Amino acid sequence: MILVLNGPNLNLLGKREPNVYGSNTLADLEQRCKEWGEEILTTVDCRQSNHEGVLLDWLHTAEQEGFEGIVFNPGGFTHTSVALRDAISAISLPVIEVHLSNIFAREEFRHHSYISAVCEGVISGLGFEGYHAAIRVLKTMK
Repeated sequence: MILVLNGPNLNLLGKREPNVYGSNTLADLEQRCKEWGEEILTTVDCRQSNHEGVLLDWLHTAEQEGFEGIVFNPGGFTHTSVALRDAISAISLPVIEVHLSNIFAREEFRHHSYISAVCEGVISGLGFEGYHAAIRVLKTMK
C-alpha cells in the first residue's frame, strides 16, 4: 500500500496557474494514482491538506496504517518546513518527493528543498508522470 500526500494549494489544481500546473484537477491526479497502483497490484491512498500539522500526523502514522512507502508533494512547505523534514527523518518508510513543475526552473526561492535530503529520491517537472514514476519505484523497494 502506498500513501500519496499532497500539500498546500494542490487542492486548486486546474484553477491555480494552469500555465505552470496544467488544467487537470487534484481529483484527476488522485484517480490516475489509484489506477497506476492497480496496474502494479497495490492500493494507493491519496490525501491532501493545506495544514502542516495534518501532513505531519499522516507521516507519523503511515507505517502503523500499513503503508510501504510515501509519494510526497509538500507544495510550498518544501522550501520552509524543517518540521516536515524531521518527520520524514523520524520514520522508516521510504519517501519520494515529487513536484509537478520543475522547481529549479522557477523562482530562486523554490530552488532549495528542506525535504530532499531525507527522501529516497526527488522527481521534479514531469507533471502527473512524476507521481507515476514514484509509485512504480516505491513498489519495487519493498
